[in-house]
Amino acid sequence: MIEKYGLNDPFHEQYGHWITNILQGNLGWSETARMPVAEALVSLFPATLELVLFAFVPGILGAIWLGSRAGVHLNKPVDHGIRLFTVLGWSFPVFVFGLVMLMVFYGSLGWFPPGRLSQWALVEVGGDGFRRWTGLNTVDALLNGNLPVFLDALRHLILPVVSLSYVNLASMTRIMRTSMLESLRQDYVRTARAKGLSERVVQNRHARRNALLPVVTVAGMEVAAMLGGVVITETIFDYHGLGQFAANAAANLDFPAVLGFALYFSLVLVALNLVVDLLYPLFDPRVRLA
Repeated sequence: MIEKYGLNDPFHEQYGHWITNILQGNLGWSETARMPVAEALVSLFPATLELVLFAFVPGILGAIWLGSRAGVHLNKPVDHGIRLFTVLGWSFPVFVFGLVMLMVFYGSLGWFPPGRLSQWALVEVGGDGFRRWTGLNTVDALLNGNLPVFLDALRHLILPVVSLSYVNLASMTRIMRTSMLESLRQDYVRTARAKGLSERVVQNRHARRNALLPVVTVAGMEVAAMLGGVVITETIFDYHGLGQFAANAAANLDFPAVLGFALYFSLVLVALNLVVDLLYPLFDPRVRLA
């Protein structure tokens, strides 16, 4: 193995050999997945993407709404309730929350099983009559007009989505609340009120729009972390995505897979940072003018 991977070569030669393979699209062979690393990443990416879409979209919308309500109703029962909700979510370890959800809703009630699909759905999806379009079970089931598979995929998504979105919802809600409080104290908000604008217009059009900037930044990093593979969540719920693949690769000392995963995550992080920068002018005209 040492001779095969050139581990006796000088460091710069090993690195040069690796870079040359990367530029040729060769990330090596993964013993964990029993296929090339690039092929494993491509095949598992839709699973993680599906989980991220279902967890992030409700999470960011809920965080914006809850943070805005808490900021507007400062030190009122609504604010106290939202703060308690976010503190619990912020301090609850993901693996503990996930295990509790799994124990209650699967172990005791048997409602929401782990994995991505039930056995009968896996057989149906793997059959000749089911065409794979995107790799996302819910989307492909709808495109094939297969409602039972769609409902089964949703049933398997509920627990990991709730576990993942609750923690992210709590952190982004806290940031949105703080940013909203700061925006409501700005001079332009007082000016808008002095012009006779309704409180709803002042809050939604003037205060909340400017309060979104820190949330957009944090949301971009949250998406990058999710797309990088939510290792704990996917492992707990036996969800076959990039996170579980990375965990298994590290446990098996599958170095090409770990390096390929790290490279993929770096590219996702850079790309989403760029997307966040491009979104800034939509929320703050001062960025456009600068």
